[in-house]
Amino acid sequence: FSFLVLTCSVKHIIMYRVTNGKEVTEISPKSRADYFKERRKSTKAFNVEIDRKKMEALEGKLSDQNKTKKKWLDEKIDEELKE
Repeated sequence: FSFLVLTCSVKHIIMYRVTNGKEVTEISPKSRADYFKERRKSTKAFNVEIDRKKMEALEGKLSDQNKTKKKWLDEKIDEELKE
């Protein structure tokens, strides 16, 4: 998997892509727009608001299972699509 790290200063933002927790590459400001344009072709955001206590309980359970919310949701979506 990969994630982005942003470092900010008064004049500019530097964005880094970290892949598998090992490879770190700097994304230039010119290619940043292209990077997100390409990323949006293969991903889609899913955002909902739910009861705080319910979410905190789920986060605790997922933490005990050493599972991220994304991984958990991917599994639930896969289960739903198999039916």
